[in-house]
This record gives sequence, C-alpha cells and structure tokens, in this order.
Amino acid sequence: MARVGQPEPHHDGSFAIVPVTSYDLASNKGITRLWQVSSDGTRKALTSQTLSSTNPSLATSGRLAFLRKPAEDDKPQLHTMDVAGGEAECHTALPLGVAAGKWLPDESGLIMAVPLLRGFPSIEATTTELERRLEAPTEPMVTEDTVYRFWKKWLVGGEIYHLFHLDLASGTLADLTPGLTQLIALEEPETAYDISPDGTEVAFAADIAPAPHTRFQFAIHTVDLESRMFGVLGDVADLPAQQVRPRYSPDGRYITYGTQHEADYYADQVKLCSYDRSTGTEIEVAPWWDRSAGGWEYTADSDLVLHASDEGSMTVFLLPQGATTPTRVTEGEYAHGPRPTTGPLWLRTESPGQPADVSILDEGGVRTIGGFNDLADLDLGDVSEFSFSGADLETIQAHIVYPPGFDRTKKWPLVHNIHGGPHNASGGSWHWRWNTQAFAAAGYVVVSVNFHGSDSFGDDFTRSIRGAWGEKPMQDIMAATDHLLGQGFIDENRMAIIGGSYGGYLVSWIMGHTDRFASAVCHAGVTDLLGQWASDITAGRETAIGGTPWEDMDAVQRWSPLAHTADMTTPTLVIHGELDYRVVVTQGLSLYGILKQKGVDARLSYYPDEGHWIEKPQNSIHWYGEVMAWLERYIGTGATP
Repeated sequence: MARVGQPEPHHDGSFAIVPVTSYDLASNKGITRLWQVSSDGTRKALTSQTLSSTNPSLATSGRLAFLRKPAEDDKPQLHTMDVAGGEAECHTALPLGVAAGKWLPDESGLIMAVPLLRGFPSIEATTTELERRLEAPTEPMVTEDTVYRFWKKWLVGGEIYHLFHLDLASGTLADLTPGLTQLIALEEPETAYDISPDGTEVAFAADIAPAPHTRFQFAIHTVDLESRMFGVLGDVADLPAQQVRPRYSPDGRYITYGTQHEADYYADQVKLCSYDRSTGTEIEVAPWWDRSAGGWEYTADSDLVLHASDEGSMTVFLLPQGATTPTRVTEGEYAHGPRPTTGPLWLRTESPGQPADVSILDEGGVRTIGGFNDLADLDLGDVSEFSFSGADLETIQAHIVYPPGFDRTKKWPLVHNIHGGPHNASGGSWHWRWNTQAFAAAGYVVVSVNFHGSDSFGDDFTRSIRGAWGEKPMQDIMAATDHLLGQGFIDENRMAIIGGSYGGYLVSWIMGHTDRFASAVCHAGVTDLLGQWASDITAGRETAIGGTPWEDMDAVQRWSPLAHTADMTTPTLVIHGELDYRVVVTQGLSLYGILKQKGVDARLSYYPDEGHWIEKPQNSIHWYGEVMAWLERYIGTGATP
C-alpha cells in the first residue's frame, strides 16, 4: 500500500506536489516518487520509480526543488526541475547530503538545511573527517552530556544542521550559520525554519542549552542573509522551555511560533506566540484555548490555519487575524497538515478505514482527491465511538472496530489496543504499525481507549496521571472491559491486551494486577521505571513516574511493573529492537527473562536492526505474523455461538 506524504501546493491552489512511498518486500525498501495532483483529482508522476525523490519545495513559477540520491548508496542532494517537464538538475555534492531546501521568494536560490559533523563545522572539515573515519577502526563514544542519544541515533560524534544559501546562477554555497555548534531540529528540519517574504532573513529554531546538555531548549533565532549575523530572538534569560516552528506573516511584520513553558514535559500545551519585528514585543495568540497547536501556517490574508488533537481526533482550525479563539474548519475527518493557498486549502485526511490521502477544502467542504489507495474491494470492519464512566467517574472515550461480518448475537474475542505516549490519543486515524483493521480482519473486536493521560481532552486530563502512571489508565481499561462485556457480544475468556512503549508499560502493569486477560503483547514496553534512566531522555522522569532513585526509591518502584511480578501469569509476547534508545532493550529482555523463570508462557521477538518502531518492510510483515499468531494461540479468532 502507498503511503502519502505532505502535499505542497502551488500558491494558487491549482495543484500540489505530493511524495508517495511504495514498498518492495523483495528489496526490503521503499521508493518515494513525487506526483503532481491537480485540484480536480487528476495526477501524474513527476519522478521515476528507480530512485527516491523527497522533500518537495515548489516555487511560484512552477520550478520544483527536491532531494534525490544520485545513486542508491549516495547521500541525498538538491535537485530542481520544471513541473511542466524536463530532466532534473543536480546542484549539490555535499559530503552528508542535504536535509531540506526552500525557495527564496525571488527564486534566485534556496535556503538549505545541510548536515555537518559535530565538531567539524565546514564542508571541508566534514569531508576530511569522513575520509579519516573510513580508515579508522571503530572508536569509543565518549561524552559528558546527559542527552547523548536520540531515538536510535547517537548525538555524540553525529551530525548537526547548518543553514546554507545556494545561489543558483553562480552555484556558490554560503554557510549562514558558520559558528553554530548547537542542533537545528532533531527531526524534520524542513519545519524548523522559514524565510521572510522579502527574502532578507531566515528564522529558525535551534538548541541553546549549555553543555553538558541535560535537556534540549529550542529557541527562535534569525539570520540576515546579507550580513550573516545571527542570534536569538529576544532575551535568552526570559525564554520559555521551548520555541518551535517559526513562520513569517505575509507582510513580514510578525514571526509566529509555538511555545511550551514547562521544561521536561513533552506534553505541555503548545501555545502560539507572535513576535512583532518592528517593536521587538511578543504577544500570545489564543491564550485561553485549551488545545495544543500544531502544523500552523499563514494564509495570504494573514490568518493562521493549524491542526490540533481534539476529542480523540485531529481537526483543522482557523485563527483569523486579531481573534483569540480558533474555529473549526473540519468536522468528523481526521485531518492534518493544512497548507493554505489563494484557492482551496490542501491537507491530508484519513480514517480507520482509509490511509492518509490528499484532500482539499473549499466551499464544497472536504474532498479526498488523491486516490492513491483504493480499498473499495476490501471487506473492512465497521468503526464507531462510545463512552463510559472511568476513573474518578469521568467520561472516557473509546473507539471500536468490529470484525467484518460482525454478528452481535455471537461471542467474539476482544483485543485492547493500548496507545503509547502516554500523552497521545487513539482516534480516527489509519495506523500503519498498529492497524485496527488488520486485527479486526483476523476476527477480533478491537477497542482503543483514550484513558486518563491522553491528549486532546484538555490539559488537566492530560496531566492527571503524572506521578501515577498505572492507576487511572488501568481503571479506565478495566471499566471499558466491563462496559463491553455488558453488551453481551464479548467472550470474557478470550480477551487480550496489546500495546507499545507506554502502551507496553500499561500492558505489563495490568499483567501484574489481574489475570482477566488470556494473552498479552508488550512491544518496546517500559517495564522497569528505574531502568528508564538509561533512556535517551532522562530529564523530567521524576515528575512523570513519581520520584527519583536517589531520593525515594519506593516512589520509583511503586508504579514499576517489574516490582509487581509475583502475580504475573498472562502468556506474553515480548517484542523489542536493539536500537531502541528511548526504551532500552533490557526493558523487554528483563520482562521476558522473569516470565520464563516463573514458568509463564512467553515468547521473544527481537529485532537487531530496529529501534522503537518496526520500520523495515520485511520486519513489519514478520511483526504482524508474530502478533497475529500469538493472539490466535491463546484467544483464537472469530466468533463462537
């Protein structure tokens, strides 16, 4: 199945460039092609299916910039081509390639995010060091930083992005941030910077945390393209915990960005602030809105369009200039990535029965026009939403997917699909790694509960589990189970719990406190809270889990699943990747070892080349095979009379 990326529309909205990735199991890789999709739904491929083309940036004239590897094993370099046709032209030959490129307003060149080796802050120095490393044996990693790894890569000896100006006429490259030693973005560098409408300045988010790095603190910087002077926007002493995703207003007066004020709490509400470049003052927009902003962009009329997780779904909102409260512009669809034009609004929409695809919003409402995955011939399960009374007698939302051919007069096996985070939410999305339709197709009723701690229901609800990870979420899962048993179509002897990351935590926590479930799957699960001090991110752990080992070990162990293994009897499939630095592999191995030593049925599925997620095509198919076979072994498939 094709995976559709973020559409990048032409300014008039008549068409968009869309990256679409297809996977080949035999070669165990994906190839991304760029497609031109017109607002009437017609489409054509712009790039070949032999080499991946990614990160499109579209100029007003129709000139397209994108990244492509000249050969399969090369680094991605910046290319341009005309969408009307013709051959692509390569403009760079950088040692670590290019990570992102954006057109200057006059189309004379581009601003690029270019990776260079940390400590070797020039193209020449990085090239020389790479050549040395080819001849050198494997070297030790040495650091005094607290944050030295991130997800599945080492920051020590790794790469940082610099911003370069590429002049197309002369082919010259100029480093706009030559003295920069800190990180510009950790992921998706294309969202971390923006160019002023007059093309004289670039705003970007960069880390300002001093060494030794105990945490990240991203702040908005600006750099003048002529003088090359760059620095932090505002007074460093007064900056909040995080500032991200700067965007210039169309008239160039404001830079708008997201802020978080509580350090070490990734789910702190993201509020929008606008910096007035003429006065040097900052104002908070939508100060009373109780949702976290995401994906904001300016319209031509200087309004803001954005998306936010809301009531278990993703919704697009409009914040008119001068208004203090966003208003919904989508309703019912799981919609994200809005891109405004002078014509329709471009975005992506999805549902539990349809992968993300290209859509537009105009006077006729939201229309999906991409058509990259036609599932009309598949027998998909019906999807609905229900609510029930959970912990503290609060109303809890859940989504349910029924097996194809569901008959409520029969008894069906139940699978609890427990989301991670914990501050995420299960909603109306299509999930590639935990696909509820795939589980329903195997004959299971699949329920996804938005338990206490889930986002999109207000900041208080999200914060309600801090320092007590296992308490209220487990109560909510149990209450959902009782609610569904009360409907009469669930077989209480054939129920399972599955989840990854925090979802794996809750699986293992529940296993230690009840034997109601006949089967469990714990993927990349946090099983030992003390062991999370080996994670890539350790700042704020004490607030999340309730204490520190040097001050109150009892508080740490209180909510740690491995401190409650005496009553674990549930047959469990444990899954973990060696390269998982967020939840290190010993978390899974410890759970597996304890279960085996206790004599509990357990199976280990270990991936030496994967991190927190299973991403390679062959591994993904293997993962689904393992999970499905384990569920079938203990709860069967399909209904019984």
